[in-house]
Amino acid sequence: MTRIGLISDTHGFVDERILNFFKDCDEVWHAGDIGNFETARKFEDFKPFKAVYGNIDNYEVRQLYPKINRFRCEDVDVMMTHIGGYPKRYEPLIKEILKADKPKLFIAGHSHILKVIYDKDMNLLFMNPGAAGNSGFHQVKTAIRFTIDGEQIKDVEIWEAKRG
Repeated sequence: MTRIGLISDTHGFVDERILNFFKDCDEVWHAGDIGNFETARKFEDFKPFKAVYGNIDNYEVRQLYPKINRFRCEDVDVMMTHIGGYPKRYEPLIKEILKADKPKLFIAGHSHILKVIYDKDMNLLFMNPGAAGNSGFHQVKTAIRFTIDGEQIKDVEIWEAKRG
């Protein structure tokens, strides 16, 4: 059983309350727009860390993390990217990848809108943790915590906090 903390769009800001929300997690995954090297290091020093770079991330962050991160967590095939769209509106390149070799869990960031949707057409679970930083149009910061147990994705919990 692996407990995951999922975050996106920190834009160089780490809310200490998120670290508390993730304290019992085994790993933290970041769906892009980390913001800077220091923010990435803060998460890496906190827990085992998987990430992708986002559109605001600089050269330094892009050297550390890929655009698309494909990996297994227990028996779940995971694909994570920053700009991926969402069910019925995937980005064209992402849609082609999903059709050719679909994961069980697809994670994207970028929109600053939290979504957890089972995509019946693609037969996968889609997650976007929203935005956890202070930059952007969102008024509420969000993150997700969940468990992967073998093939199961379960115990999904949402973290919310006022921006600022």
